[in-house]
Amino acid sequence: AYTIDDLLFLMDRLRHPVTGCPWDLKQNYRSIVPSTLEEAYEVADAIERGDYAHLREELGDLLFQAVFYSRLAKEEQLFEFSDVVNNLVVKLIRRHPHVFPEGLLYADAAISDTSEKEVKQSWEQIKREERHTKGMLG
Repeated sequence: AYTIDDLLFLMDRLRHPVTGCPWDLKQNYRSIVPSTLEEAYEVADAIERGDYAHLREELGDLLFQAVFYSRLAKEEQLFEFSDVVNNLVVKLIRRHPHVFPEGLLYADAAISDTSEKEVKQSWEQIKREERHTKGMLG
């Protein structure tokens, strides 16, 4: 079975300046936005229809959009896909202190007695703090 590393390698091949795909080489952030939106709608549609076999395919297509944007950013030396993954994991750990009380992904898990209401309240507080921090950073 192929892995995320294989998908990243495939993207490298598609964007190779000499041997890549002419269509993929012409794309930029703005030009693939319609595809991203279409794929997101197709994910939602598959869920609404309960078509989980199709959902698997559509999620792959949506993942490919994230890989594509990350590749464009890598070419501009802005960031790479691994940075996207890292930022996501850090954010999700921070936003789930009831699951990761030590703030560490691989720390021993503890049984949480946090209610859904408390989780939502905590989530809203964390998001307010994140917005405040972003505002301070510009």
